[in-house]
Amino acid sequence: MGDMPSIQPVGDTGVRIHFGDQIDPEIHKQIQSYCNALQARNLRGVIEWVPSYTAVTIYYHPYQIDYQSLIRELAKMKKNIQSLSEREVRKVVIPVVYGGEYGPDLVDVAEHNGLTPAEVIEIHSSASYLVYMMGFVPGFPYLGGMSESIATPRLEQPRATIPVGSVGIAGGQTGVYPLETPGGWRLIGRTPLRLYDPHRERPMLLMVGDQITFEPVSMKEYSEREADELKIHKKREQSNELSD
Repeated sequence: MGDMPSIQPVGDTGVRIHFGDQIDPEIHKQIQSYCNALQARNLRGVIEWVPSYTAVTIYYHPYQIDYQSLIRELAKMKKNIQSLSEREVRKVVIPVVYGGEYGPDLVDVAEHNGLTPAEVIEIHSSASYLVYMMGFVPGFPYLGGMSESIATPRLEQPRATIPVGSVGIAGGQTGVYPLETPGGWRLIGRTPLRLYDPHRERPMLLMVGDQITFEPVSMKEYSEREADELKIHKKREQSNELSD
């Protein structure tokens, strides 16, 4: 992995390890490898770690491990980090209805970039995206790999409510809203998939390291998939209620 990335304290219970300064698949691999090493090492006093585009923030209990001791352990770990080159990447296809009431900003994105709506759809759906990190709400994937040809600034005035499943663009990023929430991303479509379901064994559909593609679908296909997703969700909900 080369030299130890730069490390800095985050308050009195956190440490941030920087691996670079740009969104890059190779930096992502280093971060994921480091997270795997943290998982395997199971350091006493480490509470959790949160990967982002270019860094990992590690939260720890200062009464169980002090800052200097933690830094020494982190430095040792780099010698035993395994490469992700042989790791099988999970691929997920996300069906999307583009435009219309489900993608009210599609025309604006097209006009901003001197394209037609059809060209925006083609560009957006033909790329392969990497899930770099999760947030700002449960299940929200921050994706890298979008073409700069459809990059568009956020809305100047965020919407008070974004419908569940909305696919948006903000600058050079694209993502999917898993919950109804305020937001300022440009909405170009919507998926019927439930990216977050608290009744599912693993509530978040996506995870860091997944490879994502978007598949344009018709309104009919969207409605059918949405109905299927609702049935599955209700069954899980009823099953959880019976087990409580």
